[in-house]
Amino acid sequence: MEKPRAVLFDAYGTLFDVYGIGALAERLFPGQGHALAVLWRDKQIEYTRLVTTSDDGAHYRPFSELTQAALRYACKRLALALTDDAERQLMQQYRELPAFPEAREVLQALHERGVATGILSNGDPPMLQAAVASAGLAPLLDHVISVDPLRRYKTHPQAYALGPQATGQAAADILFVSSNAWDALAATWFGFRTLWINRYGLPFEELGTQPTRTGETLHDVLAFF
Repeated sequence: MEKPRAVLFDAYGTLFDVYGIGALAERLFPGQGHALAVLWRDKQIEYTRLVTTSDDGAHYRPFSELTQAALRYACKRLALALTDDAERQLMQQYRELPAFPEAREVLQALHERGVATGILSNGDPPMLQAAVASAGLAPLLDHVISVDPLRRYKTHPQAYALGPQATGQAAADILFVSSNAWDALAATWFGFRTLWINRYGLPFEELGTQPTRTGETLHDVLAFF
């Protein structure tokens, strides 16, 4: 199989550690930080699906708004008193999520090989720009692609179609990398070559399709080259 001509990464959970918010959440809500981080993320993803599938996207809201709404829901669900200041701190921390330790090294290696790289994410442009800038990854990314202009979130096929449109490459020539099993599955269905980063030893989705490969860290991207 020929080497991929471009590599597109999911952002949240793949390049950036969405559970890195847990330390701040724990300081704000002792004993509940991990639970808040997990529920917040789950509700955020649920909201993206809800607004995409309901009335053909008529209820779309930018990812930052869904993230804020999911935080408020999670705090109510856990009976946590979310003050304006706590919300501000948590939302700011989400804009500056830490990149996984190997992210820079892997992007640098791809850059040195002359492989086009990018992000294909549900995040809206301001959120993605903030995260990329905070992690210092901008010089190593050729594309930062947001679904926001489309007003439909992954796993809608039109969201994945933004990748070939931006890179000028066929889907089969693009490697799509995600740590979210649902994302890796839908990207495989779309026609990308896929790498699922299974950081936490989880089973893959039981829907009859497997990703092209499975790895444990972003270093496994380089095995394609």
